[in-house]
Amino acid sequence: MKLGSRSTVIAGMAIVALLGLSACNSSATADDGARTGSSSTAGTAGGSATPTPATEQIAWVTNPADQARNVAVDTRVTASTEKGTLTDASLSYVSKKGNTVKVEGWLESGTWTASDLLEPGVKYTLTLTGKDATGAETTTKRTFRTAALTLNDQIYVKVSPGDGATVGVGMPVIVTFDLPVVDKASFEKHMKVTSEPAQEGSWYWLSSREAHWRPKTYWQPGTKVHVAANLNGIPAGGGRYGQMSRTSDFTIGRSVIAKVNLKTDMMDVFINGSKVKTFPITGGRPGFETRSGVKVIMERYTNFTMKAETIGLKPNDPNYYADTTVKYALRLTNSGEFLHTAPWSVAQQGHSNVSHGCTGMSEPTGDWVWANMRIGDVVETTGTNRPMTMGNGYADWNLSWQAFQQGSAL
Repeated sequence: MKLGSRSTVIAGMAIVALLGLSACNSSATADDGARTGSSSTAGTAGGSATPTPATEQIAWVTNPADQARNVAVDTRVTASTEKGTLTDASLSYVSKKGNTVKVEGWLESGTWTASDLLEPGVKYTLTLTGKDATGAETTTKRTFRTAALTLNDQIYVKVSPGDGATVGVGMPVIVTFDLPVVDKASFEKHMKVTSEPAQEGSWYWLSSREAHWRPKTYWQPGTKVHVAANLNGIPAGGGRYGQMSRTSDFTIGRSVIAKVNLKTDMMDVFINGSKVKTFPITGGRPGFETRSGVKVIMERYTNFTMKAETIGLKPNDPNYYADTTVKYALRLTNSGEFLHTAPWSVAQQGHSNVSHGCTGMSEPTGDWVWANMRIGDVVETTGTNRPMTMGNGYADWNLSWQAFQQGSAL
């Protein structure tokens, strides 16, 4: 009896030991310490136990790697798994003002991709959630820090027309930069113009600091235009990057085209294709000829002071004139041509050209022009041998469509 009792105790201890051994091998942990699953043992007819293989840990794959330093701002953050399934991801950084900024992205075919490139000199946190083969969920975090950049390493971006604007049918899209863009093609690939209705168009680089986009012909009235200059972190060449992305949504108004004839000194105004007004005007006298070509209204002013110095005249010049304030002035060129009221030349308007290059009109005519013409409206001038030149205002329409397309970097 005693022997039988001892045998029973030993056998019981052996069974406990086996159970303890299988329990020690029944689970696996993810790389952040979370338990990812468990297994159980099953007895055989002979009383032995066979352990189930442990579930494989999720293997995270991220770009940049965890704890990376001096990450380039043109890096596109991605995350995926080699074992298991990525179910969610989020990316954020703490701005230099201490604010947490979330970066949007999308999960597709098992890979999460950030929608934007990176900000310089900040710490990013990438939070990932995935499931292993058993369906157990694990969450982990990865961090990295981007390379710092000075303002001289970053190119400031501005888009015009601005959000919500209504402009005329001749208005180009204008993107300007505070520093030179060396790799224009790199930037242009990320500058998009779309419209409803759609219209064919092209970019033209006036310089390394300014690019214009216009349609093949004047905009259709009522067109809705969307501009996306997704340039944040985009390499500009020369060790510089885009400082930010910009968007703008604006509308094309009715078609207003003024046709100035400096042979007859008359201006016909067409609205949506129909002539609605004819006004007497005066243009530039000999030596100050008004430029012929297609111009676009750039700016509008009331009580604007005309200064002789702005067109290169000095006080000892016989053509110099004292500062003169006019009721209305609509800028047409960078060099100083305006449509403006000129009550002192009413007697010459409709008969001869007596100005210093501007197109002058009476104040009643100016009242109508001010009320009916906006930025982006077109002024087509004929009658002189002095042409418009690219870069002098919004002169884009003076190039043929083929020549304008050749100004693209792509």
